[in-house]
Amino acid sequence: MKLRALLLMSTLVASGSWASAQGDPFQRAAPEQVVPGLSPVQAAETAPRPASQLLAQGVGVTAFGAPRVSSTPDQTKVVFDLAPGVTYSLTPSWNGLLIDVYGTQLSATSRSALGPAVSGLRMGGGQILLSTTAGLSGNDGWKATEATLASGSRALILEFGTGVHGGATDSLRALIPSSVSSASVPAFALSATPRSGTTSAARSSLGLSSTISVPSTPPGSGWRPTATSAAPVRAAPVTVQVPLAARPTAPTASVTMTPVPAELGLPPGDDVVVTHPDVAHPSEVEPEIAEVSPLAGRVPGSSQGGLLTAPRIGKNPGMTRVVLDLPPGASYRLQPGKLGLEVVLSGVSASALSENDVTPELRAWRYTPAGESVRLTLTTGTPLTEASGWRAFLLPPLGQSDRSRLAIDVAPAFANLRPLSGQERALTPLSGQAGLNYASAGRPRVVLDPGHGGRDPGAVGTIVEKEVTLAVARRTRDYLQAAGVEVIMTRDSDTELHRDKATDLRMRSSMANNAQLFVSVHVNAMPAQNALKGYGVETWWNPNHPMSASFASILQKNMVDVSGAYSRGLRSSSPLGVLRNNRAPAALVEVGFTSHPVDGLNLRDANYIDRVAFGIAKGVHEALRSGVSAGSAPAAVGRLQGGTP
Repeated sequence: MKLRALLLMSTLVASGSWASAQGDPFQRAAPEQVVPGLSPVQAAETAPRPASQLLAQGVGVTAFGAPRVSSTPDQTKVVFDLAPGVTYSLTPSWNGLLIDVYGTQLSATSRSALGPAVSGLRMGGGQILLSTTAGLSGNDGWKATEATLASGSRALILEFGTGVHGGATDSLRALIPSSVSSASVPAFALSATPRSGTTSAARSSLGLSSTISVPSTPPGSGWRPTATSAAPVRAAPVTVQVPLAARPTAPTASVTMTPVPAELGLPPGDDVVVTHPDVAHPSEVEPEIAEVSPLAGRVPGSSQGGLLTAPRIGKNPGMTRVVLDLPPGASYRLQPGKLGLEVVLSGVSASALSENDVTPELRAWRYTPAGESVRLTLTTGTPLTEASGWRAFLLPPLGQSDRSRLAIDVAPAFANLRPLSGQERALTPLSGQAGLNYASAGRPRVVLDPGHGGRDPGAVGTIVEKEVTLAVARRTRDYLQAAGVEVIMTRDSDTELHRDKATDLRMRSSMANNAQLFVSVHVNAMPAQNALKGYGVETWWNPNHPMSASFASILQKNMVDVSGAYSRGLRSSSPLGVLRNNRAPAALVEVGFTSHPVDGLNLRDANYIDRVAFGIAKGVHEALRSGVSAGSAPAAVGRLQGGTP
C-alpha cells in the first residue's frame, strides 16, 4: 500500500540467506524479554592480572582469555589480550558484538553484568558474544581499537555505551586475513576488503527499474533519512532525501509523497510515517550457505554417538533460530506439520529436556529420548509445510570442534522461495469457449492494475511498492496471455494515470468496464511499532459486483497455495476507491508486508514474485473457467463464495 516512506529497522534481514547472516548462528542463549535485574560486578573483583604482569612472572598470555573490564556510570571498557597469529572479525548487531576468532580455541566462559553497557559475556568454540544493553550499529554504540603493551603484545580494546561512536578503526579492519573463506567469516565482518554491490543489482532479478545505488558498508552505515515525518502528511507533497551511506559523498534517493484525502478509500498502509533503520541494506549480503535439502540428511564422518546438549536459541525480530550441535555420523529427519516441526535424530542420545513459552514464534521445544535416537519437537504458533514457515541449514564445525551445527529458523512469514518447475506453472489454454463459463463469446479480457506509479511510490521499506507491483503484474500478464487471456494493464511502466489521486483511481477502475475481471496488485505495510504483527498475503473486495467476494476467495486460495505465504484471509471492511466503482468482479491483492523484517525479504526474492504472480494468474484462470466473471449468472456466487481461506 502507499506508504509515506517506511524504512523499518530489520537487523535480522540484513541477509539474503538466513544462514549467511553469521558464521555460527546464535552461539548464545535466548535474550531476556526484560533486562534482568542483576547486581553489577565490580571490575576490581573480576579483572585478571594484566598481560605485562603475567609475562613478567613467566605466565603465557592466552589470546582472548578472560577480559579485563572497567566502567564509568554510562560506559564499559573490555580489553582482550592477543597472541601472535590470532585474527578475528567483529560483527555488531541488535543484541551486542559478535567476535569470530581464528587461530585459537576458546575456553567455555560465561559471565553476566560486566558493566552498565555490557550485560553479559559468552565464550566458546571460536566465538565470543558480548551482550549489550543497547543495540549496536556499524559506528554507534561501540568502538574497537588495538594497542601495543609495554611487553610488546597486542590488546583489543572495546568500548561500549550510548555515547560511544566510531566502530572499528581502519587499522583494525586490516587484521582480517584474506585467506579466511567467505563461508567462515560473518557476512558483516568488518574486514579489510569491504563488499561492493547495489540495490539495483539485487532488484534486477525481480525485473524492477530502480536506479538507486547503495555502496556496500558495514552494518549501520546506510539508509539514514535526513528528514522524517512525525505525523501523516495531509498537505503539500513532501520529498524525503535518503542518503544511502553515511559518507559526505553518498548518493541519495528521493521519495516524493503526495498527500491524498482520507475519503478516497485507500487501502491500509497509507499513513505510516517515516522511520529509519540503523543497519545495512539486505541487498549488500550475498547468500553463502544453501538450505538443507531434502528433509533428511547425515553429518559427515564416522558415527561416534554423543550426548546432545540443550539446543541454543537465538531471537531476532520475527524469527527464532534453533541450533543443534551434532556429532559426526549423526543423521536427522525433518517433519513439518500443522503443530510445528518434528526433528528425528539418530546416532545421539539426550536427557528428557524441555522448555515452554520460548519466543512468539516458538511456543515450546522438547527432547524425547529413545535409546540411540532423540525426537526434538518444536511447537510453533502457526502450521508449517515442507516449503514454508521454516528454514534449515547444516553448518560445518567451528574451530577445533568436531560437531556440525543444524540451524533451524522458524518464522510464520517464511514463504516458498523455491523456483517454479515447468509442470507447476502450466495453465490450460483458454481458446474460444473451450472450458470457459462466462457470458461473452469472445476472448476473455482481464484488467491488471499495478498499484501506484510515477510520483506515487507507494510503500517504501525493504522494497519500493510501485516497482514490485509492476513486476508482479507483468509476470501475471505473461502467464495469462500464454493461456489465451487478453490482458489490459492500467500501467506498464513507472507512470501514473493522473496527477490527482482521485482521478487516477477512477481512471484505473473504469478500464474494467468491458472486462470480465479486475485485479489490483499492492504491497502492505504497518507502522514501525506494529511491524512484527503484519506479514502474509490478503485479498480485499467491495460489494461492487455480486461475484467480487467469490473472485477474491479464489485469488486468495491460489496465491497462498502457490507462494506458501501466510494467509491473512479476505477483507472487505473499507470501501476501496479502485474497487467500489468497478463494474466487473474486482479484488485488490496485498502480496506481502514491506515493513516486516522477514516478509520484506520475501518481496525481494525473484522466486517469490514469480510464485505470487502465478498464484494470481491461476486464480483468474480458475474464476474464468468457473463462471466467476462479469455477466455470469449470480447463482454461481452461492456455489463458490463459501470457504474463505
